[in-house]
Amino acid sequence: MNPDHLHRTEQAIAGLTAAGLPVTFTAVAVRAGIGRATLYREPSLRELINSRRRDASSEGTLTGLAKDIAALRIAIEAVAARVRRHEEQIRQLNQEKKPARTQRQ
Repeated sequence: MNPDHLHRTEQAIAGLTAAGLPVTFTAVAVRAGIGRATLYREPSLRELINSRRRDASSEGTLTGLAKDIAALRIAIEAVAARVRRHEEQIRQLNQEKKPARTQRQ
C-alpha cells in the first residue's frame, strides 16, 4: 500500500468529519484525489473508511457504546492471553537456563 494514499485518506476523512459531512467512498476519493476503485481495492483504506462510517452511524447511542465496549473487551482479552503466553515462555526459558548455570559451576 502507498503510505501517501493512507495519509491523504486520513486527511480526507478528518476534513469530512470536521465539516459535518458524511464519510462516503466517493467523498473521500474526491477530497483525497485518489480513485474510488483504489479505496475499495486497498484493504487498509477500505477498513479505515468503513470503520469511520460505522463509528458515525452508532456515535452516542447505547447500542454503539455497547458494541464499542464489547470490542474493547475482546481486544483486552486477546492482549491478556498474549501476555500470559509470553510470561509462560519466559518462565520456561528461565528454567532451561538454570540447569545450564549449575552445570558450569
